Amino acid sequence: MPTDEVLRFGWAHAMARDAIHAALDTGALELALRAKGWNVLQVRSRASDRATYLRRPDLGRVLDPHDIEKLQAVDSPRHDICIVIGDGLSSFAIERHAIKLLDALKPHFPDELQGAPIVIATQARVALADDVAQLLGAKLSIMLIGERPGLSSPDSLGIYMTHAPFKGRNDSGRNCVSNIRPEGLSYAAAAFKLAWLMRAALRRGITGVDLKDESDLALLAGANAGLTQISDDRIA
Repeated sequence: MPTDEVLRFGWAHAMARDAIHAALDTGALELALRAKGWNVLQVRSRASDRATYLRRPDLGRVLDPHDIEKLQAVDSPRHDICIVIGDGLSSFAIERHAIKLLDALKPHFPDELQGAPIVIATQARVALADDVAQLLGAKLSIMLIGERPGLSSPDSLGIYMTHAPFKGRNDSGRNCVSNIRPEGLSYAAAAFKLAWLMRAALRRGITGVDLKDESDLALLAGANAGLTQISDDRIA
C-alpha cells in the first residue's frame, strides 16, 4: 500500500481507539448545559470503569444503585420527555455535537422541553435511558449517545427514542437517528427528523417498528407548500 494510505489508516484507527477510551468531561458538559437553561442531573451505570464497560455491556444498561435512589428522590414536576446524554462508545461525539443538536431541537419543542430534565450518564448503553426515564415518570425517553467509531467517523452521534420506557424494554421498541455530525446528518436535519418522530410518538403512543419515519414526506410537503406560496405571490 502507498505510504500515505498506511499513515491515513493508522491515524483513523488511533482516533477510533481514542474516542472509545477517552473519558467524557461531565463537569464541563453540565456547566455548558446549565448555561443554556437546562436542568441537569448526573448518573452512572453499574460498570465501574471503562474496561468493565467494554467487557460487560450488560452492566452499562442498568443504573448504579445509588443513582436509582437519587432519581427516586427527585422532587420536581413530571415531564413527558426525558433526555439522557450517554457517553456510549464515543465521548468525542457528545462533546462535539450534543449541545449543538439540542440547540437545533429546542425551537421545535419550546414548551415541551421547558424545564425538562437532562441526565448525563457515564459508562452508558442505550437501554440505560429506559431506567432513567421510568424513574422520572417520563412518557418518552430520548437518548443521545456516542456511536461505535468507524475508521472515518470517530465522533458520530446517535439518538434513540422510546415511548413508555421501562427496564427491559426491547430494542424493537425504539426509533434511531444516526450519524449526526457535520460530515453526516446535519444538526438541523436531525432535529427536524427527531421532532417529527417525537410528535408522532406522543400523539400515537408508539415507537419502534410500529412507528414509521415519514419525516421526509413532511419535509417535502412543507417545501411544496412553500413553492405554491411563491407561485401564488407571483401570480398576484
